[in-house]
Amino acid sequence: MGNSYAGQLKSARFEEALHNSIEASLRSSGGDPQPIFTQLYLEPEAYPGNMEADVKSKADMPLQGEEGHDPLNGHASNDPEELEDDDDSDSSSPPLPYLQTPAPDGSCTLDGIISRGFCQAGKDLRLVTIAAEPIEVPAGFELVGAKSPSIPEHILVCAVDRRFLPDENGKNALLGFSGNCVGCGEKGFRYFTEFSNHINLKLSTQPKKQKHLKYYLVKNSQGALCKGPLICWKDSKTRQFSSSALTSKPSSSSSLSSKENGGASGHSSSPFSLSDSPPTRMAQASSVFFGSQDLGRDCSFLKPLASTPSHKTLPIVPTALRVNGPTNGLGVDVHTSLLSPSQVSLVPQAQGYRTPDLGDSPVSSPMNSGPPKKRHRSWHPSALVPVPPTAVPVPAIRPIVNSPGSVLAVSSPQSLAAGVIQPQPVTAGETVIVPENLLNSSGVRPVILIGHGTLPYFYGSVGNIVVSPLLVSCYKSSQLTESNLETLGLHSNQMLSVEMMILLTLQYLARLASNQIPLREELEQIVLKAMLGCPGNPAISPSQLPWLARLEASVSGGSVQVVVTHNSLGEGISESLHSLSEGPQHQQHLPTYVVIICASKINGNEFCVLVLGKYQARALAEGMLTTNEFLKEISYELITGKVTVLASHFKTTSLGDNLDKQLVRYQRRRKGQVIQPYQGDVTENTNSQEPASMSPPPDSGRFCKVDFLVLVPPSHILVHQTAQRIRQSGVLVDLGNEDTSTAHQKSEKYVVRLDADVHTKMEAFMKKVKQNPYTLFVLIHDNSHVDLTSALSGSVCHGELQGLADRVVNCQEVLDAMNLLVLQVSCFPYTLQTHQSRISIHNEIHWPSNNHLQREQPHNELVYFGLRDYSCSLQWGVASPILRCDDAFEKMVHTLLERHPHLHSMVIRSYLLIQQYTEAMMALTSSPSLRDHITPETLAMVEDLINAPSREGSQGRGHMLLVRVPSLQLAMLARERLEDVRDKLGLQLCFAVMLGSPASELSLSRNFINILRAWRGCENEEWVPHTYEDLEGLPCIIILTGKDPLGETFPRSLKYTDLRLIDSSYLTRTALEQEVGLACTYVSVDVVQESKTSTAPRESDGEKTTPTLNDGEELERPQSNGSAATRTSGSLVENGVSSSDLADSFQKPSTSTSQPECLVTSDVATLTEGFKQECDSLGSQLSSNPLKAPNAPRSNYSSSSSSSPSPSSSSTQRPSQSTQFGRVSKSSRVSPRTVILSRAAYNLLSGESGSQLSSFSLLPHADVSWSSPLRPLITQNLQGADQSLYYRQWTVARQHHADYEAPPVLHPRRLLLSGPPQVGKTGAYLQFLRILFRMLIRLLEVDVYDDDDEEDEEEETTDVTTPANTQWPDIEDIRKLPFDLNPRDPKFRKASPVYSDKMPKLFKVEFKKEGDNQTQGKRVTKSIRLSRFAAHNAFHHCEQCHLYSEAVPTTQLSECSLHAFSFCSSMLGEEVQLQFFIPKAKEQHFVFNHQGSHLESLRLPLVSTKAHDLLKSPIFTPTTGRQEHGLLNLFHAMEGATHLHILVVKQFEMPHYRKYWPNHILLVLPAMFNSAGVGAARFMIKELSYHNLELERNRQEEQGVKRQDVWPFIVMMDDSCVLWNTYQPTDGSEKSNGSSAIINVSLKAVLQHLESTPKIPLYAMCGVRKWSSSLAHKTPRNPFSRCHLHDFVLLNVDLTQNVQYDLNRYDCEEVDFNLRVNSSGLLLCRFNNFFLMKKHIPVGGNKDFVVKPKLVEIENKAPISPPQYVCAPDSEQTLLDAPAQFLLENFLQSCSHRLFPKAVQNRNNPVLSIDSYLSLSPEISVCYINSRPHSTNLNHQGLVFSGLLLYLCDSFVVSGLLKNFRFLKGATLCVICQDRSSLRQTIVRLELEDEWQFRLRDEFQTANCSEDRPLYFLTGRHV
Repeated sequence: MGNSYAGQLKSARFEEALHNSIEASLRSSGGDPQPIFTQLYLEPEAYPGNMEADVKSKADMPLQGEEGHDPLNGHASNDPEELEDDDDSDSSSPPLPYLQTPAPDGSCTLDGIISRGFCQAGKDLRLVTIAAEPIEVPAGFELVGAKSPSIPEHILVCAVDRRFLPDENGKNALLGFSGNCVGCGEKGFRYFTEFSNHINLKLSTQPKKQKHLKYYLVKNSQGALCKGPLICWKDSKTRQFSSSALTSKPSSSSSLSSKENGGASGHSSSPFSLSDSPPTRMAQASSVFFGSQDLGRDCSFLKPLASTPSHKTLPIVPTALRVNGPTNGLGVDVHTSLLSPSQVSLVPQAQGYRTPDLGDSPVSSPMNSGPPKKRHRSWHPSALVPVPPTAVPVPAIRPIVNSPGSVLAVSSPQSLAAGVIQPQPVTAGETVIVPENLLNSSGVRPVILIGHGTLPYFYGSVGNIVVSPLLVSCYKSSQLTESNLETLGLHSNQMLSVEMMILLTLQYLARLASNQIPLREELEQIVLKAMLGCPGNPAISPSQLPWLARLEASVSGGSVQVVVTHNSLGEGISESLHSLSEGPQHQQHLPTYVVIICASKINGNEFCVLVLGKYQARALAEGMLTTNEFLKEISYELITGKVTVLASHFKTTSLGDNLDKQLVRYQRRRKGQVIQPYQGDVTENTNSQEPASMSPPPDSGRFCKVDFLVLVPPSHILVHQTAQRIRQSGVLVDLGNEDTSTAHQKSEKYVVRLDADVHTKMEAFMKKVKQNPYTLFVLIHDNSHVDLTSALSGSVCHGELQGLADRVVNCQEVLDAMNLLVLQVSCFPYTLQTHQSRISIHNEIHWPSNNHLQREQPHNELVYFGLRDYSCSLQWGVASPILRCDDAFEKMVHTLLERHPHLHSMVIRSYLLIQQYTEAMMALTSSPSLRDHITPETLAMVEDLINAPSREGSQGRGHMLLVRVPSLQLAMLARERLEDVRDKLGLQLCFAVMLGSPASELSLSRNFINILRAWRGCENEEWVPHTYEDLEGLPCIIILTGKDPLGETFPRSLKYTDLRLIDSSYLTRTALEQEVGLACTYVSVDVVQESKTSTAPRESDGEKTTPTLNDGEELERPQSNGSAATRTSGSLVENGVSSSDLADSFQKPSTSTSQPECLVTSDVATLTEGFKQECDSLGSQLSSNPLKAPNAPRSNYSSSSSSSPSPSSSSTQRPSQSTQFGRVSKSSRVSPRTVILSRAAYNLLSGESGSQLSSFSLLPHADVSWSSPLRPLITQNLQGADQSLYYRQWTVARQHHADYEAPPVLHPRRLLLSGPPQVGKTGAYLQFLRILFRMLIRLLEVDVYDDDDEEDEEEETTDVTTPANTQWPDIEDIRKLPFDLNPRDPKFRKASPVYSDKMPKLFKVEFKKEGDNQTQGKRVTKSIRLSRFAAHNAFHHCEQCHLYSEAVPTTQLSECSLHAFSFCSSMLGEEVQLQFFIPKAKEQHFVFNHQGSHLESLRLPLVSTKAHDLLKSPIFTPTTGRQEHGLLNLFHAMEGATHLHILVVKQFEMPHYRKYWPNHILLVLPAMFNSAGVGAARFMIKELSYHNLELERNRQEEQGVKRQDVWPFIVMMDDSCVLWNTYQPTDGSEKSNGSSAIINVSLKAVLQHLESTPKIPLYAMCGVRKWSSSLAHKTPRNPFSRCHLHDFVLLNVDLTQNVQYDLNRYDCEEVDFNLRVNSSGLLLCRFNNFFLMKKHIPVGGNKDFVVKPKLVEIENKAPISPPQYVCAPDSEQTLLDAPAQFLLENFLQSCSHRLFPKAVQNRNNPVLSIDSYLSLSPEISVCYINSRPHSTNLNHQGLVFSGLLLYLCDSFVVSGLLKNFRFLKGATLCVICQDRSSLRQTIVRLELEDEWQFRLRDEFQTANCSEDRPLYFLTGRHV
């Protein structure tokens, strides 16, 4: 009817209705849900058009499950079913649309139109029917009667907010409407149209509430409702608001103050009605219930509830709720108490000022900040609203103490649910009637600080007092847990008595200064010290207490008074309040505190504190409001016009003139002339910048990429600032996410504001996360302390969405994504470090402490100047401190506060501040006489602002002045006013006035933009400043508004930070410190040092030493990745980190540990530890100066920065800024900014120098609470991890905090980076991304050996050459090549060279040096990027090869079959049994007998077989100790082709290898080889392969295959072969320097090439060359060589049948074998065009064999050296637990110079070694001779040997052979045998005594015990 769009279908309504309908039908357990479509289409009249509002308002009643029962309105439904359901509704759940119930049946007529006189829910509203029913009216509401032309006979009952009704004169009604339906209890109607629709007024015209709300409804003598006086709607056109008309002020701070006894306005026929009547409007002495939670900042008040009227004498109130409070004041179960309609319902609210779902929504309630202008979708009406404690009605229900120990009680759900609360009479002494007009008459709203004992009931103008639980926890020491007592060093017998508590409180209050307020944390420390100091509490008798108390108070000089009563506390409070209201104000000298002590004989001593000091009472009351609440309060005061009196006061200047008139007069006088600032040349050189480029990494199938998204608080400027940092850091290019051309434009898309659009952007991001499982994503939550409201209690508050961060960062998707890390970044991480924190303390990265003042630094160096430095600066003793308190301003504020007790102090401060700036501008231009009325601070700042640009050398640049005004409305007012005054004074060209609001972009006039453009040398006409840093040098006033500062960086030209508005409302550590954090910056070190000269350095500054960086520990970028990998754009420093300088020095070594390897897991959890180490090492540089890492070596690739700015500009660039323009010269100094504070903030920040506690002792954040009443004192030195541990132990998250319901398990992929404000955290986390990327690259990189080989000499001496481009060797050419006997591979540098006639003669001296160096130094390695053909270790996981390396869940290990394989070894002379573990999938490679159980052989192909993908040779890899790190995954190296790979492992290691490589075939060596070396494995592989070749020949011969056609080759490959390379096929364009490009090839390609060699069966061995970086610069002269082959060998087991590997050997077994193969006349061929890269693996492979004493009880700490490896037989020397052969080889390697003194460094006279090669150290050359007949040996004619080595010689060595060799005189002999008897036999058999002289003492054995079978050797001299 009255709704223009009723009946039309609006899409938003439709979607919402449809959604609700579907939800309801899905979830409803009962009957059919209400048909939503009928609502939308068929019933345009019955349902209000604003369906959305209807749905929302119903949904938003959080504590009720059914619409009929609203515990807050006291209206209870009569339906018993509803009552039952209600108990089950979870109070902490969000509003659920499907909990709405349909209208009851029977309320609708057949045509769908609801009967008139009923509301849309079908409840009767007619006065005649409900006059006698109980109707509960919320405080501040009136019951009124509405009339409609359609039902003239009836009056409809409505509840309407009194503020929107006129007074007796028809005035003072607020515009707007707020009403509730008394029928169904629905609340929050903000439009009369909507309301009239709901109650079916059926109006024929557009509804005007003046016409239809006709009467007040009052109670008659029988208690029934009847028609009262008419509502006076006379003067509707000129409704103005005046604050003095009503007794009860319609402000949020007093809207609950009810008319005393309900009858003051005369609408009620009798002040009290009958005792059995239901609660009515008269009972507006609203009751409030106090919980015993931690009430530090939130007051746990409930919404006002009506009390019950009673007899004529005194009102009856419900019995006070007795409750047992939980010890830590945390959880009160919130359940609606279920009461019948005749009783009152009382709902304790668990966490004070916030309901579980709708936090601080501006909802329709008496406490609201005025009606919102327009109803929009995100605005929720709600039943529960925070009660601003400035106005709390105090309890008509009061807390009663149920034991002397607990001070406050909390209701237990049981006592409520038990049912009836019987009204009981109350004695007169227990009630206090608060006098009317208390605030007006005394100018103070008293604050009652709850102490110990029973508070009375309060009636009357309860809005005039405030009850604060501020200090109550200090008196709760009896609730300390045993563990807490232990931590504090207390015993339970040290608890303080109530009397001691009273005296301590008195003592504390008496010592507070007149400008200080009591602090909970301060009193707690006093109590703790008292408990620790006097274990046996002195007993104080009741008679002593009053006397002692007065004595304590006497020292206060009258500021503290003691009132002692004997009946109840109420008596003392009542007396004090009445004397306050009666005494004439000007005569009174009020005490600041009145301590009321009740010395009752029954209850013991009780007390409370009445705060009457005007400043203290106001500060305490305002301090109880949260930031949101006080901003709402301010906004309300501005909207409702309460500030008009104050505003009119400021219309005149301090001299009494009219301000505006004076300005206009001056404006006319100057005739439009404008003051011109400096007009010099503003252009300046700027550095051009070329961003760096980097080729993106090839996808390597695991975390091979890093991507990120930065979430920032909702500030446009912060988005631009962060995007600018990202651009300047070059991180997008470095990570390979964008190329150089796009990075600049796309940086904005990596930054997302936490506003309404965040969800769509996050959805897109999470989609990317899911689609790219092998990209590691990092979600960076910057300034993560800003909004940590939980999503459930989040709401729209003060124009800002809350709870968004929780919804994004803690949503299940983010928590579950395995490839997503969340990095939370904060300057004030305290709120993330509670008991319920989600972040492991091990995942916290703390900025290192700032100890720069302890050491000398160059004068132009910049150091960080932070909060602690500001506090310390107060002791510098300089004339003008940088941290100041403007006392003159404080005095003015004080005077104004007394004049305007009704206004919030911030409003008063703001108006005064505006006036100060206005008059300062006038004083400096038009009215010099005003100077005396402006505070010197203000005048100095404004003078500097106006005059700085014209000073010499400034070039027109000036200062920025930052004024912090948290309230947006006040900030807008300030900006408007200052801009207006500036323009009228003609200063519009001198400085800009800007509003710095998070919600808007910067707005600046064109002329200032042009100046900035000129300074920047910016050609772009479109350019406008986007960040504060863009304003560098511009003289301006920035009025920074918003609830919190959000981390924006200010330019270096910011000189003054005006924080005079930040006062006692900021009493948490975060709130206070983040304001001062605005001024923190980097400053010149000499500025600080000069200032410090007057004071000695403080110890605390040097407490924490900075971690130093290990010098050589930088990482090297792989070749393949481009040289400019991490350059920044011009190496510009961004926010504290120059990536080019620090990229490497930030690294910890990852080569020296196995850490990075194990990071490539499918679960990122293991990554965080590694990252943390990396990030912790940000330490040393950042603490001192982010530009220069002390002693950190610059890496070779980052020093080549593309176009680095001049040294002067980069060294003075302030690290926390990325401003590139207006850089200062080397000589200019950067000084700390000046901060001007309010007195309250100054006292807290002055720390130990002041008399109060320091800011770091305060509650860390408003969203957390202390977990215990007492705790150890936090000291300034407690930083980083220690501080985090402290907060984790002693703070808990409040109910509305996002971590309140955090899971108990810490999240493995969440990190916290914390550092002081403006220190450079953005740069640090961008660097973190780089480090992360580099760690992943490290995982995609390997350190390969890169030694220069020594083959140049050899190549020059060869006679035979083959064409360089030949692909395969010609067998004849190879036969002509000489064999190079000397093993030239660098891995044999420590081995003895093998003598050959072509050995260089001049090598001795160099060799000595070389040998020495090599013994000490490590082999050279180089970091190489893995290609797609690499072999991998067990940490590699990717889509392609997971089936190859990982066990599929369905296939168990048991599906591997175990097969024994036996054969006779002629060498061992016995049968050998080997075990094969063969996975089902690999059984095709084997031949089994017909039953399938017995393994017969390994299938071998034919020599003639040719196939594209075929690999003929089985690959054997002997491996030990490297189940994780061995490169055993050949899938990619083989390009996925089928191949046969067998791991040869020791028996004891078999389970480990099976676990890591379940799909590999394992060949298990017999147990006897468990301690053997690699020689044994090679021996067994070759024996087995030959035996298998014979079996296959036999098997295939039966099938008609020739024996010689069976493939005789195997591949023996080490477990460290990682990559294979070759020269790029030449196209004739070889590089001019003769170098060729080297490319990666696969192992498959190399093997197929080798296997395709013509006449391959004629070769005994083929192999490839070892890679070194020098190979790229020279193409080999010969494509093939005959030389030693190792590491990767294609072995012909047929030709080498008679040559065996020495199974005893640990080292050099390959050289030994190669020499024997060559001397047997067989061909070895090396393909020089292929290179093998070997990875440096620091673990396993017998390298880590530790030699220990055999008997453990021998305590010998000294390491055992090689000379101790041998001893004389039967000696007493320590026997060792190591294999004999191992000891022998190591002894010979280290001590051969003793055995062969003549051979040392004597190349011409080598040691003769027969049939074996043992290394005798690099200084001794060995000549190898084979004793077999027909063997090929070196021509030894004319060679004289310096020694003879006979090692386990066999029968081929005869005395005749030895006679052929000549020895030097004094040459030595060494004969080695298995035991003593064979040693003697050998000497006799070889007739050695003929030529060699032996002594008894020259016999030795290895230091083994006899059961370990030591080796024996005898030495002798040649005679």
